[in-house]
Amino acid sequence: MKDLIIKATKSTPYIEFSAKEHKMRIKGESYPENTYEFYEPIFRWLNEYFLKIESSINFFEFEIIYFNSSSSKVFMDIFDLLERFCESGKKIVVNWQYESENESSLEYGEEFAEEVNILDFNLVEI
Repeated sequence: MKDLIIKATKSTPYIEFSAKEHKMRIKGESYPENTYEFYEPIFRWLNEYFLKIESSINFFEFEIIYFNSSSSKVFMDIFDLLERFCESGKKIVVNWQYESENESSLEYGEEFAEEVNILDFNLVEI
């Protein structure tokens, strides 16, 4: 399976998903004009990936500086997808990274952490 790499733009994050290393990363800002259109290839890749792998995911890293409400909804959809994968006995570590001066990013990370049940969700100050 090929890795998924999407370069960042002014309004979209950098995406790096490594099938071989079982590491996923979303970094930057997320306020695309059409959020679902931007994230659709990511969901397609993850669904294919989950059908093919047998091991746990080393980490799923979010380092989001700013995001809009539609991106927030998509992130919850990603967390829901990850939790469904964990129901099969796999483990996924999610690292929500935030800068110490970005209080809103920390608060959103705390809110996401409250919404997930199975994921190992860490708040990581950078």
